[in-house]
Amino acid sequence: MFETLDEIRSDCANRLIRAARDRHSPMHTPVIVTADVDARVMVLRAFDMATWTLRLHTDIRAPKAHAVAADGRVAVLLYDKGAKIQMRLRGTGRIEAQGPVADAAWAASTNFARRCYLGEGPGAASDGPTSGLPPEFEGVEPDDAQIIPARENFAMLLIEIAEIDWLYLAHTGHVRAQFSRGAEDGWEGRWVAP
Repeated sequence: MFETLDEIRSDCANRLIRAARDRHSPMHTPVIVTADVDARVMVLRAFDMATWTLRLHTDIRAPKAHAVAADGRVAVLLYDKGAKIQMRLRGTGRIEAQGPVADAAWAASTNFARRCYLGEGPGAASDGPTSGLPPEFEGVEPDDAQIIPARENFAMLLIEIAEIDWLYLAHTGHVRAQFSRGAEDGWEGRWVAP
């Protein structure tokens, strides 16, 4: 399937590009693990190949936002069942709620998606099952004026990838490669036993 480390690293980049752009990609919803050893599925919104940075959206009030602010170590798990490829990434996360990149991400979202930031903060206690949304927005898209208060709760989780562990599962024998960012943003790769 893959003969060189360069082919594998290119495949990793291409999979991340597709995962961010295509909601049907099997890697569109990776598992994100913060340093407090908590894991959750999130939606990959963008991948910047120049800096090898992933962008995901979050609520600034979420426990993961506080965990990343306290300790930026983050791991990412992605799996493509059809291709039989697993990617484990490690890097440094940071939360950004303000600035041109956050403003652009907010502007690119629909009001229906933005409404998630109108409700109670993630983890807020409830007497019964709840979406956390204000009742008037259950299944309803707010208008531009109604969505304004949500902006203060919107943030991005940016993860700069420092390590890649790539695994191809094959009945003839699995194949595994690892990459780490070397000096001057270059990547160093090696083959390892699965």
